[in-house]
Amino acid sequence: MRYVADVPQTRQADGSAASRVGEAALIARAAFGVATVAARMLGQVYGARVVVLAGSGHNAADACLAAATLARRGAHVTVLRSSTREGDEHWQHAIRGLRVVPDQVRAAAPDLIIDGLTGVGGRGGGLSGQAAELAAWTESTGAPVLAVDLPSGVDADTGAVDGPAVRADVTVTFDRRKPAHVVGAAAARCGLVVVVDVGLDFPAALPVAVPDADDLAPLLQAPPPEADKYSRGVVGVLAGGDAYAGAAVLCAGGAVRAGAGYVRYLGPDLDGEAARSVRRRWPSVVAGPGRVDAWVCGPGVAAADAERLRGAVESDLPAVLDAGALELGAAALRARRGPTLITPHAGEFHRLTGVDPAPDPLGAARRAARELGVHVLLKGDRTVIAAPDGRALVNPTGTPWLSTAGTGDVLAGAAGALLAAAAKRAGREGTDIDVLLVGAGAAFLHGLAGRYAPEPLNAADLLDAWPLAVAAVRD
Repeated sequence: MRYVADVPQTRQADGSAASRVGEAALIARAAFGVATVAARMLGQVYGARVVVLAGSGHNAADACLAAATLARRGAHVTVLRSSTREGDEHWQHAIRGLRVVPDQVRAAAPDLIIDGLTGVGGRGGGLSGQAAELAAWTESTGAPVLAVDLPSGVDADTGAVDGPAVRADVTVTFDRRKPAHVVGAAAARCGLVVVVDVGLDFPAALPVAVPDADDLAPLLQAPPPEADKYSRGVVGVLAGGDAYAGAAVLCAGGAVRAGAGYVRYLGPDLDGEAARSVRRRWPSVVAGPGRVDAWVCGPGVAAADAERLRGAVESDLPAVLDAGALELGAAALRARRGPTLITPHAGEFHRLTGVDPAPDPLGAARRAARELGVHVLLKGDRTVIAAPDGRALVNPTGTPWLSTAGTGDVLAGAAGALLAAAAKRAGREGTDIDVLLVGAGAAFLHGLAGRYAPEPLNAADLLDAWPLAVAAVRD
């Protein structure tokens, strides 16, 4: 796991480390990391033109001290200040020997710009005044930008970008990523995020993390020699209808491709076009009642038909609830006793909770999971999976080509297969189902399959690419 620290956690870790080794030592370590990355970006340091955008905080000291290291190697460094306020002793030490200019210099494009205008203390609303002008000038130069800790102007805890902000090619952060590195509009402004260890006193684990392929290993174990179709998990699919027969095909296909031992299609109409389409496309899927280990309810089910899902939703079995199933409302979710994963997109999330998740997807998903008592997979360009106990995982895979109809149906079916398998495994081992990992695994593989699929992809392409994604993760 790559853990993510919010601003209060970062301040606490920084304060603890500073009391142990001293603030100056931490700034020196941070500056060394920034200088190392800057040198790699420049390639040739001697003679390079480097501009530092400096505010009055410790990020400016980090940036200027890093630039001083480059200057000793022959770089020409200019510091452009966004404030006339005198900095502290760390700032004064960092700028010794550097050319500090109080106003914006409109010169030839530098070879590298180092952004140290603001740090984790920067909140929503973006930059203003001279700092905003410097950010605009930076973008106009076309020069590569290295941000210290965060691109200035973004909100560290939400990832929101509500005004002028720096756009970085590379961001160097320290010990742990921040939410803005992984969610919201800010994530795209960070470029490549490089984590440098400076010895901050973070705990070994934090509530929010980005999973790696290795973290998904428990979900992708090969079946044991004695396995049969029932021991691998039976998925019951309640999806589609006359208007959305394709949703049933895609959802059932997601369950098949994700390794379900048995997929059972149960409507909502067993005599309609959706059931016939599923049987034609997936001969292994059985259409009719019988035993089920986990439900997938709602993909392609019209809101008017949502009541037909109530029996499955009210059961104690593990369930993935999407689209039409969410129309049953928050009360139905709170009443559930079985393990539950809901998979709304932003619009469905808004209708369900009354909250627009766009300004703070991570915070919105975590609050909804806590208040509803279910696991929330909030779909988006950076999908967030949140647990009722406050833990959350942010999916690192995906592609904008996934923004097409039907891909969510595949995701729901695949999550159902992983949930059914996890339920069987938990039953054998006497453990609880790790629904958070199930949701993260489904999102991770879904995003990876999207990358393997041809472009422009359609939802059916994901079904063919899914085995490639599984093979890549297992290898």
